[in-house]
Amino acid sequence: MLRILHDVSLSALVAGFVAVLIGFASSVAIVFQAAQAAGADSNTIVSWIMALGFGMGATCFFLSLWYRSPVITAWSTPGAALLATSLGTISYAEAIGVFVFAGIITLLTGVSGLFDKVMRLVPLPLACAMLAGVLFKFGLSIFDSMISDVFLVGIMLITYLVSKRFVPRYAVLFVLVAGVAFVLARSDGQLMSEVPFSLGAFVWVWPEWNIGALIGIGIPLYIVTMTSQNIPGVAVMRSSGYQTPVSPLISWTGFTSIVLAPLGGFAFNLAAITAAICSGDECHKDPKRRYIAGLSAGVFYGLAGLAGTSVVALFSIFPATMIAALAGIALLGTIGMNLKNAMADDSNREAALVTFLVTVSGISFGGIASAFWGILFGVICLLISNIRLK
Repeated sequence: MLRILHDVSLSALVAGFVAVLIGFASSVAIVFQAAQAAGADSNTIVSWIMALGFGMGATCFFLSLWYRSPVITAWSTPGAALLATSLGTISYAEAIGVFVFAGIITLLTGVSGLFDKVMRLVPLPLACAMLAGVLFKFGLSIFDSMISDVFLVGIMLITYLVSKRFVPRYAVLFVLVAGVAFVLARSDGQLMSEVPFSLGAFVWVWPEWNIGALIGIGIPLYIVTMTSQNIPGVAVMRSSGYQTPVSPLISWTGFTSIVLAPLGGFAFNLAAITAAICSGDECHKDPKRRYIAGLSAGVFYGLAGLAGTSVVALFSIFPATMIAALAGIALLGTIGMNLKNAMADDSNREAALVTFLVTVSGISFGGIASAFWGILFGVICLLISNIRLK
């Protein structure tokens, strides 16, 4: 406890809060769509949000504490998008069975150590290039958002540049404060009155097993979660210098999915976007003290789960342009550092560039996300370029 108190910093606490804010606000609507596609009513949707909040809170807090590194977890956003278009033909209990099945496969992947072994074969420059490609669209979102709300985004960007020059550790905090203050001032303070204050309740449903759904939905849910979320999530940790063992992390996310699936916790995984916010220099100059951001995110995720409907409503009142700009600004340093690491070595530069471009392209074959194909194409390029001609 004394060590934690010594390591606590305002910048790390803010990084954890910003990660939760962006994590919820940027994709909670997709979770709503997935729950509705599964046949959930309003009370059951609240149970989903509570289960996801508690699941992410527990895994963020305890894994970050145990490994003394910022381990940030998230719900599977691409998984939610997949579910939103795939669950309409099965019952809600069968959907729960799909969640449990995907969690079991994830747990077995972690326990076997297979995922850790595969990730060790990926050169760091390619991992950095893939991560930069994943995050690239968030950097662009700053200026895309500026088209529709030039004053809000402009103020946030100027605030970032000025605070980065004089108080770099608290730059994201000042950006958040500036954005919230501008939005509240523009609404004459009416936004906060729209937020209901109430607690939700869990809804437990026992799983039922539909072989067709397990194969047709459960396996794709597992694949998109591993390729779109866990691979970039590991890349974030490695690019930030953390050698945290991957297999136990994958195992715990799978176990959490199994336990919380009957309540609506459809899939947990390592985060990439929000993890990058908690593992960069803006969080804290000392990498050994950035785990506080993981503890902070765990607490805020837990509070979000406890508050249920109120927190969802609170996050939803902020305009999408503010959330997009905040995410992009918070990730600028991480994008730049990963591009630098990816392109620094002449022998890997072309393969890293291919990885970056394929990832940015957003191509998807067989429902597998571009992050996976970026790594695959980059590795192929690297192998070919290393063939020695006699």
